[in-house]
Amino acid sequence: MSATKSKQATGKIRIQWFRSAIASPVKHKKVVKGLGFTKLNQIVEREDSPSIRGMVQKIPHLVKIVA
Repeated sequence: MSATKSKQATGKIRIQWFRSAIASPVKHKKVVKGLGFTKLNQIVEREDSPSIRGMVQKIPHLVKIVA
């Protein structure tokens, strides 16, 4: 539990790709790839910056923020 708190304290955000992008527009697929996802249900850790938050806001139906 303390490891999770220290990750959040350093300005990191954990994002999970939970829904397939097969029928999504090409722009959405590029955002998924830009976030660094390669497999479905994968969790990646990125800097908590406005640019990453904006990418997540463009595809809320495909990804979710994990605590």
